[in-house]
Amino acid sequence: MIRPLYDWTIRQAYHPRALWVLAFVSFIEASVFPIPPDVLMIPMILARPSRAWLIAGVALAASVLGGLVGYGIGALFYEQIGQPILATMGKEAAMAEFNTRFNEMGVWVVLTAGVTPFPFKVITIMSGWTGMNLATFIASALIARGLRFFVVAALLWKFGAPIRAFIERRLGLLFTLFVIALVGGFILVRYL
Repeated sequence: MIRPLYDWTIRQAYHPRALWVLAFVSFIEASVFPIPPDVLMIPMILARPSRAWLIAGVALAASVLGGLVGYGIGALFYEQIGQPILATMGKEAAMAEFNTRFNEMGVWVVLTAGVTPFPFKVITIMSGWTGMNLATFIASALIARGLRFFVVAALLWKFGAPIRAFIERRLGLLFTLFVIALVGGFILVRYL
């Protein structure tokens, strides 16, 4: 099922209305779609490097707006569906504790998921579900998704096609290592 979606997404990069398709993919990826917008961004930027910043900006704006939909899904449908199920299982107290922990680290969770290959939709929905502060969620999503999309755009703009394989294979790993190092640094400063 994923391969046909991936192939469809790649084909859209060459469509005359590719920016609109990118906006749509970026929007729905933040709440329900399994293919990240990078798959569409990369061939679009390679085809027209002069539009790299516009392409990254469209992906950023649509992704954050889609993230708000994911947040809404978590915020609006948890009480009707999730909470009654957990109550019948006697897990309400455990969920309250989870909500508190998630919101204590929420900024870092959103930042990490926004720049790494971790599915952003999971975090957007959980942010709404746990009642994360909406302004904090939006700011974290803007920073994380902006960093991710504009780094990809900058690398493709500067290096072109030769950097494509690196981005597709290793950029997610580098972002993950960067976040781990950043969090580790904060932990060391706090406890030393």
